[in-house]
Parts: sequence; C-alpha cells; structure tokens
Amino acid sequence: MAGVSPGVSAPPALRAYAVWLVALVAYVVAVFHRASLGVAGPEAQERFSAGASAISLFVVVQLAVYAGMQVPVGVALDRFGARRLIVAGGVTMAAGQLVLAVATDVPTAVAARVLVGAGDAMTFISVLRVVGAWFTGRTVPVVTQLTGILGQLGQVVAASPLVALLHGVGWRDTFLGAAAAGVLVAVLVLATLRDAPAGVTRPAAPGLAAVREGLRATWRESGTRIGLYTHLVTQFSGTVFALLWGYPFLTVGEGLAPGEAAALLTLLVLVGMVVGPVLGRLCGRWPLRRSTLVFAILLATVAVWTVVLLWPGRAPVPLLVVLVVVLGTNGPGSMIGFDFARTWNPVERQGSASGVVNVGGFVASLLTILAIGAVLDLLTPGSSTAYDRDAFRAAFAVQYVFWVLGAVGVVRHRRLLRARLARDGVVLTPLRIAVASRFRR
Repeated sequence: MAGVSPGVSAPPALRAYAVWLVALVAYVVAVFHRASLGVAGPEAQERFSAGASAISLFVVVQLAVYAGMQVPVGVALDRFGARRLIVAGGVTMAAGQLVLAVATDVPTAVAARVLVGAGDAMTFISVLRVVGAWFTGRTVPVVTQLTGILGQLGQVVAASPLVALLHGVGWRDTFLGAAAAGVLVAVLVLATLRDAPAGVTRPAAPGLAAVREGLRATWRESGTRIGLYTHLVTQFSGTVFALLWGYPFLTVGEGLAPGEAAALLTLLVLVGMVVGPVLGRLCGRWPLRRSTLVFAILLATVAVWTVVLLWPGRAPVPLLVVLVVVLGTNGPGSMIGFDFARTWNPVERQGSASGVVNVGGFVASLLTILAIGAVLDLLTPGSSTAYDRDAFRAAFAVQYVFWVLGAVGVVRHRRLLRARLARDGVVLTPLRIAVASRFRR
C-alpha cells in the first residue's frame, strides 16, 4: 500500500491542524455556496418566474458539473497542487454567486450554478490532499471524517443566516455578500495554506503522456475502484434524501408537519457529525476491515428503507426517525472510499484517484434524483405535485438498482485486493478472532 515517504518526519501537530483549519474553512464555504440556492427555492421561483421543475434543474445541472469535473480536477490537483486548486475553486464559486446576484432569468441563473458546481468540484478533493500531506498514520482517516462532517456547517449557515439575509436585505445583496465571502476565503488560502510541510518535495509536474498513463494506472488499481463503489453505494441515498426528495417525502408522502420534517433533516446532519469520527477511528484501527463497515452501513440502509416502503399506510414517526438516523451514516460511510484510494495509490496519483472515487456517489445521486422525479411524474396525473404515498414508494424503489450495482463492485474488488494481499503473505483472520485479539492486548 502507498504510504508516507521514508525519511520524512511528521509535521508538528499544531502547524498541521492550523493548515487543516484553513482548508476546512474553504470547504465549509464551498458547502455553503453549494446549498445556498436550495434554501432559497421560493425566492428563486419568484425572482425568475419559474416553476419547481426549473428550480430543480439548477440542482441537477450543478451536480452534473460537479461529478463531471472530478477526474479532470484530480489530474489538475496532481499537477498543480491543492493550494492553487482551492483558490481557483473559491474564485470560481464567488464568480457564480456574483452572476446569480444580478441574474433575472433562468438561463443566466443556470450558468451561475454551473460556475458554483465547477468551483465546488475543485475544493473537496483538494482539501483531502492537504489532509494526506499534513497528517500520517491513523490520524488521516479521523481527520478525513472530521473534514466531511464539519464541512456540513456550511449547509447550516445556508439554512439560517442566508435565509434571514434574503428576508432582510433581498436577493441581490445576499448573493453579493456570498460572493464576497468566497473571495475573502480564497485570499486567506492564498496567504496561509501550504500544500505540504517544509522539506517535502513535490513530484515534478507530469507531461501529457505521463498524465494519460497515470489515469490508466489509477483506474486499473482495484483500490481506486473499491473506493468508487464504496462512495457510490453508501453516499447516494442520504444525499438524495437531504438534497431534494427527503422533505417532500416526509411532508407530502408521510404527512409530517414542515417543522417535524425540518427537525428530521437536522437530525440527519447531527448523526453524521457523531458517526464520522467513530468510523475514522475504526478505519485507522482495522484498515483491512473497512469493507465490513461499508457492508454494515449498506445493509442497515437497505433494511430500514425496505421496512419503510413496505409499511402499510403511513410509517410511524419512530420508524422515520430510525430511517433518518441510518441515512445519517451514509455520508461518513462514503468517506471510507477516499481512504481506500489513499492507501492503495502512490502520492503522485492520489488527486486523480480521489476524483475517480468522488464520481461514484454523485453520479448515483444525480441519476437517482432524476429517476425518482420521473417515476413521481409518471404516477401522478397532470402536472400536480400532490404525490401520494404509493407514488413515493415506487419512486424510492429505484434505489435498489444502485445498491446492487455498488455492492457487486465492492465485493468484486475486495476479492481482488485480498488475493493480492494473500500473494504478499498477508492473511486475514476471521473478523471475530481479530476483534477479540485486539481487545485482549
């Protein structure tokens, strides 16, 4: 497995955490930009004189751009480094918010969200690169989980202060302020962030032929592919629920009051913040058992959705709480995919490997969002949005396709990786024996 280069001493902890905090702020602001239009849906419909389908187009386009840019951004990250990519992403997102502030029609607003999606695509995997450069050993998966979870504070900022600003100062000034925040963070990163500790030599920028060969090697690596399928199978259900279809499912399909639905969506984020560090510690302690955590999250997710969808009539609130709690593990679970990519790829390919991994969950999320919408429209007369529970039941059943696809991918590449380990003399003992021996030490 790829690791830290010999002879390079670990950086002082205080300096490492200071650098990480700067990168984390950049990611929090990226999540804020990502979520900013979603919480301004009613205001957007009024400003652009657009229906709900046009507003949902903003989300789909933004996700498509984000997913489509992951591999090119990963290649650029390997070539130019994290600092430059984070700055470029911050400036691009700020430009998108600036365009959105002055937009008065749907095409211009869509162009603005394209810019936001492009800048967002440059940020997360670049921040992960910073984590991998400044931390070592078991600390890496823990800090990676903390990055993913604390980044969701940007969604909290979007959900409260941004909405208050919209009601207080209006659309134009609110999004101009968002653009200014993006520029300020880009300046902060440019002034203070460093790609790696002093004394660590960055590999020379590869030529075009080397880039092509590096991409082929990244894709051929089963450690990359198990990361992609891990990200796919664990991430999409929680993302789809939180990003678009969870709220209407809870309010229209299950009859909850808006306040109850909002509380459940908040619970989803809080669960993720608790579960993330725990998964990070477990991955650091048992790195050869990470797929077991993936399957535990997958089985729990499939099981609770199956019970909810087969429940006669509306599901009881306690069952919906269990559903949301389980979905709260999906985001942290998807971070295990990046840990696979980090440990099975050399340093010079980790940007492209992270980009490949990040494609999985977001492509699955995008396709699931579209499929759920298509099924709801197919089963609902006319252009009504009064979807009944049976329509939601059929629509959310499309998730099983991606669960099966992801599970098959994880199983296949886990088998290949374990065969490689066996050839290298690494034999995995049964899980219960490994856990018992660990606790006896």
